[in-house]
Amino acid sequence: MAMANLTEMLDPAQLAVPLDKAFAIAAALGIAVVLALAVHRVAFVLLRRASTHGPAKYGQPIFDAVRGPSRWLAVAIAISAVAERVPAIRPAWDALSDFIAPVIFGWLALAFVQGASLAHERRMETRLDPIHMRSRKTRIEIFRRTASSLIIVITIALVLLSIPGVRQVGVTLMASAGLAALAIGAAAQPALKSLIAGIQMALTEPIRIGDMVKVDGEVGRVEEIRMTFVVVRIWDERVLVVPTGKFFEESFENWSRSADRLTGIVMLNLDPIADVEPIRQAFLGFLAEHALWDERDAAALVVDAHPESIALRLSMTAASIGDLWTLRCEVREYMLQWLRENQPVALIRHRLEVEAANERGG
Repeated sequence: MAMANLTEMLDPAQLAVPLDKAFAIAAALGIAVVLALAVHRVAFVLLRRASTHGPAKYGQPIFDAVRGPSRWLAVAIAISAVAERVPAIRPAWDALSDFIAPVIFGWLALAFVQGASLAHERRMETRLDPIHMRSRKTRIEIFRRTASSLIIVITIALVLLSIPGVRQVGVTLMASAGLAALAIGAAAQPALKSLIAGIQMALTEPIRIGDMVKVDGEVGRVEEIRMTFVVVRIWDERVLVVPTGKFFEESFENWSRSADRLTGIVMLNLDPIADVEPIRQAFLGFLAEHALWDERDAAALVVDAHPESIALRLSMTAASIGDLWTLRCEVREYMLQWLRENQPVALIRHRLEVEAANERGG
């Protein structure tokens, strides 16, 4: 009926009004819109000044986000006020408002959610350490995407319900709700599974934005967490897109779950005749002068021995995972050079002893 009423109201025959009355209506609409925009501008100027200091300063992202949709809301309110007093435009405005109101309120709600999430994130940056900030940012991002998706779906549904044909289709579907529920449930199972996994991700936090993870043999930083997938940036700038449910169904490694610090190792396979103590001292001396070593731990231990070789494990720590990678590479390079220059016999060589042949030759 709303579409039919709108068509009738827009019929030129129905809109025929005296010229002087048309000018009066246009003037009233113009004055009302200008006043609404002026009030809106003054209100946001006052809000901006209030947000420059005190607790309200964290609300600045919200004010910036809702400025656009609230301006259109003010215009809509002004036109509604004029339509209440001018019967000539009331029917047309009533028909249009069925479509405009859901769009404006949906836009306003979406902007508020985005602004509130950004404001809360900025507030937490000044109060939390980086680890807890990553945790809070992950929750904010997931709940923001969930709320935004719900707002968009509800807004589209309200707009479509204003169309008589779509409303009639909805009534028809309700009559066969049993079959429709089965079909929709079967079709939406992957989407619902991803939605539940995304909510579970926000509550349990197996990963957070900024975590270093190892998935499918690849190591990278979590860049983005969506409801259906997670974006992991690998060191060589490739992007690994992992389904959200994979982090609950399969095992993975999180290298920065509690802190962005790890203990790294460098394995040296040496000849059994190697003198371990000088090698240990060379390793510790190199670490003591290296800027990336955070002095938490350092050790050189023989962790395995075979007839042909021994395994010397050099362990070290650094302040971050990136620094640890660089430190391990430089330690490995230095130790190989030190062994070549100071203890070449420690490097493994393949030997073939034929004692019986030597005796016969003698």
